[in-house]
Amino acid sequence: MGHAVGDVLGLAAGVAVSPLPIVAIILLLATPRGRLNGSLFACGWLLGLALLGASMLAVGGSGGASAKKHPAAWVGVLKLVLGVLLALFAVRQWRRRPADAAQARLPKWMSALDRLTPLKALGLGLLLSAANAKNAPLTLAAGASISSAGIPVPQQIGTLVVFVVIASLGVLAPPAVFLAMGERAQGVLGTWRDRAVRHNAAVMAALFFVLGLKLLGDGIGILAS
Repeated sequence: MGHAVGDVLGLAAGVAVSPLPIVAIILLLATPRGRLNGSLFACGWLLGLALLGASMLAVGGSGGASAKKHPAAWVGVLKLVLGVLLALFAVRQWRRRPADAAQARLPKWMSALDRLTPLKALGLGLLLSAANAKNAPLTLAAGASISSAGIPVPQQIGTLVVFVVIASLGVLAPPAVFLAMGERAQGVLGTWRDRAVRHNAAVMAALFFVLGLKLLGDGIGILAS
């Protein structure tokens, strides 16, 4: 299990660094129903990652590892495909970055966050975790890595829990600061929000590229072994 956890730590860190979801929960916390909607958004985020990772475990089962305890060939193919997708997303994100980071703007849908119902806040967290162009491939790759580790199902579930918790640190940090600091948190969270907005495109492009190369290398290594 320790080896499996080590395999997914980098992927979890890549999911945790998600500027726009972090901005979204910061904005939610500043709304009249911020405590409730922020909590539900975080729950939706956790649920989305858990469901996506669990679906990968269900597909792979214990067949993710060969008889010699090496990952099965399909795991290598999956990681190759996901690595190529992330590399392509990196190029797309880099080309779309603003020439001046100070001119970066929030997506239009964020202007409606103050009008979200609790159910929609839950759904938004679910969507931004499970249907995100970066997070979905990384979570699927983590699920494939866990499945290919050749460990019993309870340990697979435990490893997935570790992945989900670490992958959620970025989104869980603003509510923690909000609860601990109260009104004083607004200044801290405002600084986080502004930095995340300004550097979102560059950060995402770099993450896409680095993590895409990692998955490509993993896939090639599996298929070549």
